[in-house]
Amino acid sequence: MIFRNATQADVSTIVEMLTNDKLGRQRESLKDPLPQEYYDAFSKISSDPNQELIVVENDAQIVGTLQLSFIHYLTYRGGMRAQIEAVRIRADQRNKGLGKELFNWAIDRAKEKGAHIVQLTTDKKRPEALKFYKLLGFEASDEGMKLCLFSYFQFKEF
Repeated sequence: MIFRNATQADVSTIVEMLTNDKLGRQRESLKDPLPQEYYDAFSKISSDPNQELIVVENDAQIVGTLQLSFIHYLTYRGGMRAQIEAVRIRADQRNKGLGKELFNWAIDRAKEKGAHIVQLTTDKKRPEALKFYKLLGFEASDEGMKLCLFSYFQFKEF
């Protein structure tokens, strides 16, 4: 298994994994050519030293991805948190332990960067993901809330 920073050439494969579930199909657009917004987002992510878009390769094929964000705070005496988002394992590679390996890598990376906590959010419509995260030792310690500022789909053609 190889864990590495994603390149622009990986963007379409990552988007394909993001669309491979019910929720992802509702909000992503896997068209050919891929919408420019994905490449624009990739440029912003890859130029930000506090963001790491990671892919995992097995036998020279991308089989998983996640985004790791490092958030600096004044609380906890200037502590830093690592936020894990957009975790996906390719559909044909699920239930083989790759998700656990990906999380172990991300947790080790967070420690290496000096984060004092690793956190994530998961959609309540993904109970299997919630169960998986609990098995990894994550606890539902806080109640997260969101305020939608606009409906993305009003402004974008999908």
